Amino acid sequence: MKALSPARITLIIACALVLIYLILPVLIIVPISFSSARFLTFPPPSLSLRWYQQYFSNPAWMQATQVTLTVAAFTVLIATPLGVAAAYAISQSKLRIMRFVHIALLLPLVVPIIITAVGIFFVYVRVGLVATMPGLVLANVMLGLPYVVISVLAGLQSFDPAQEMVARSLGMNRLRSFFAVTLPQIKSSVAAGGIFAFISAMDETIVALFISGGQYQPLTKRMFTALRDEIDPTIAAISTLMTAASFMLVLLASARRKNA
Repeated sequence: MKALSPARITLIIACALVLIYLILPVLIIVPISFSSARFLTFPPPSLSLRWYQQYFSNPAWMQATQVTLTVAAFTVLIATPLGVAAAYAISQSKLRIMRFVHIALLLPLVVPIIITAVGIFFVYVRVGLVATMPGLVLANVMLGLPYVVISVLAGLQSFDPAQEMVARSLGMNRLRSFFAVTLPQIKSSVAAGGIFAFISAMDETIVALFISGGQYQPLTKRMFTALRDEIDPTIAAISTLMTAASFMLVLLASARRKNA
């Protein structure tokens, strides 16, 4: 068996420390969510499901959950077809302008989210979309679109475009050949992009703090408000549920990509 070099051992240790640093908050929050104590305490004195019951029995939390799931669902329904169309156009076109279109679509991943949130807020104030469901959906579509574009472009790079050309040579138009030949072979990439757009919409906090309000407040905004008013383990219970949901969705996206 080949011995590990000191440089490789150092790299392994560094990666392990980074992973522990990233996982440590989850390892603390999950036990706290099952605490019987009135306030956030670690380790918990005893285990209880009272904070999960508090979450599911509270109308305000349930309304925020409904808003979050509705926004995430509409984000997927809008961002996925737009992202697929944009990725297909970028991969097929030889025009130089498509490079700028590609860069523009990825800007939400590059620009600091606080700057994006301030910009969205000032635009929404002028058009009257602050504290509205359409405003939340449109903002999250913009933020989720890059994930769909990146995922679909990766799928298109592994797809042989000659197959679509053959279908078009047999009489199919471009649209029909895309749905009949290309889309079935990149469907895993499309699904993965939609899943990541859903996760992005579900977890978005900064933009929600600026543009949501009234009855249209997602869970992240409601959690931030609750942290200012009174800190109790209900926040930990909601965080645990959201982390588990995101983790399961990431596993689903990964499984679909492997099975493609």
